[in-house]
Amino acid sequence: MRQFTSVHDVANVPAIVQEALALKKDPFAHQHLGKNKTIGLIFLNPSLRTRLSTQKAALNLGMTPIVMNIDKEGWALETSDGVVMNGTTVEHIREAAGVMGEYCDVLGIRSFPSLKDKEEDYSEDIFNKFIKYSGLPVVSLESATRHPLQSLADLVTIEEYKKTAKPKVVLTWAPHVKPLPQAVPNSFAEWMCKAQEEGMIDFVITHPEGYELAEQFTPGAKITYNQDEALAGADFIYVKNWSSYKDYGKILTEGEGWMMNQEKLKITNSGKVMHCLPVRRDLELGSDILDSEDSLVIKEAANRVWAAQAVLKGILEDLQ
Repeated sequence: MRQFTSVHDVANVPAIVQEALALKKDPFAHQHLGKNKTIGLIFLNPSLRTRLSTQKAALNLGMTPIVMNIDKEGWALETSDGVVMNGTTVEHIREAAGVMGEYCDVLGIRSFPSLKDKEEDYSEDIFNKFIKYSGLPVVSLESATRHPLQSLADLVTIEEYKKTAKPKVVLTWAPHVKPLPQAVPNSFAEWMCKAQEEGMIDFVITHPEGYELAEQFTPGAKITYNQDEALAGADFIYVKNWSSYKDYGKILTEGEGWMMNQEKLKITNSGKVMHCLPVRRDLELGSDILDSEDSLVIKEAANRVWAAQAVLKGILEDLQ
């Protein structure tokens, strides 16, 4: 594995899920792979689970992690080419990424979208320039359009807690007070569609009209505007807000009636509820679920370590 930016970088999805579960049982078995190797974790945006889990995964593999909040601790970056840097930017991404390439063996990059310009966000310009100019294997710690480490952990969690051979998995939109990126739902949908293709799950997406994700992320998914229809018989319910893709970055509805709670859970197949966190209690997801045994959000977050470790192991093996 040379890089990890989406499910398309994974040759065998069921295999990497099993790799993560095996690493969970024996976290320190492959420390020789990371000996004398450095991973630079570069954050342009806030992080809790991604930051801590990726550092822990690197340490489990014998790597040395270096963490930099480049938006607070680094020079203001210029990302456009052909400009005279006589404004507020101090360092060009060409030099910044190039230097990181000299200091590290692997890079992890986290960068959010602006939600103002769809074309710019979905081009993944900043992310792709880090890949190009660092010359290193790069792991996505979340980008403008995807969050693959989260989605791999989600699939690991579903595999770990499933009670049927082919569970029904539902991605349901939830209300929020501000417009959020499509990265997590894009990525979750992309991974679940691939898992469905592999015969691992059945996958349904439900949301109000106007919140359709870009079609490239939802091939083969059943999509319905009727949440109750989607929830009927569901084994896993993944709750997440996102802003409109079509009417880019906009909130189209307050989402009355869309919040998951115990009453809605009654029509599922004793479904377990998931969320990537952080979550706004009693807005996105009811406290009655979060504080119950029906919630997998903490177990799901714990699996972030093993997802990251499986990815880093694959990259380190490629570097040997």
